[in-house]
Amino acid sequence: MSNKEKKIEKINLLGLDRVVLEKLFAKIGEKNYRATQFMKGLYHHHLSNFDDFTNFSKVLRTKMQQFSTLEVPEVVTEKVSKDGTIKWLLQMREGNAIETVYIPEKNRGTLCISSQIGCSLNCAFCATGAQGFNRHLSTAEIIGQVWVAAKRLGQSTKNRRITNVVLMGMGEPLANYPRVLPALKIMLDDFGFGLANRRVTVSTSGMVPYINQLNQDIDVSLAVSLHAPTDELRNKL
Repeated sequence: MSNKEKKIEKINLLGLDRVVLEKLFAKIGEKNYRATQFMKGLYHHHLSNFDDFTNFSKVLRTKMQQFSTLEVPEVVTEKVSKDGTIKWLLQMREGNAIETVYIPEKNRGTLCISSQIGCSLNCAFCATGAQGFNRHLSTAEIIGQVWVAAKRLGQSTKNRRITNVVLMGMGEPLANYPRVLPALKIMLDDFGFGLANRRVTVSTSGMVPYINQLNQDIDVSLAVSLHAPTDELRNKL
């Protein structure tokens, strides 16, 4: 196959943080403010079609479609419990599916999201570990869970919203650190989901090097699962 015949792999703009988007727009001759305009449309208004970004010229929209896409997870099923808890089964690329859960409480709404398909840690008490490890979720697939939930809740007549996000679903978040970090940045960004630092929590089994790195890179809450009162028992589990 010649170079001309090779299919150009397009970039999924869902999951790119503001700094990366600014660089991308600069490459096509646009100003930095285009990045914030785009993020507002994507994350505040839940637009997922380039033609819906009417504050962009048709020329710019056409140019963006030549090198990029907007791919969001597909909702396979939605189950609502009597207490208002919502469970979504979301279709990921490559045929994988994950579950994302929204838990409503009196003064907050918590979204529990996943960072991997399966998990390699194999903790004895965890059903995910028993499934084995399949792959890391991309940044787009991680932030896409928040995007889908925010859009579905926004369409609800019950005025529900996401106030907290916890990475406590499938997988070990710090084992997928390079893809989790940009997702965290978008959650905190005012042009993303605008969540307060203390309301975004990374739950980990305790990967110490990445805990230190997380502390240096971004200000979010951390929950460490100790599993047991002693290191000996913890290592067994």
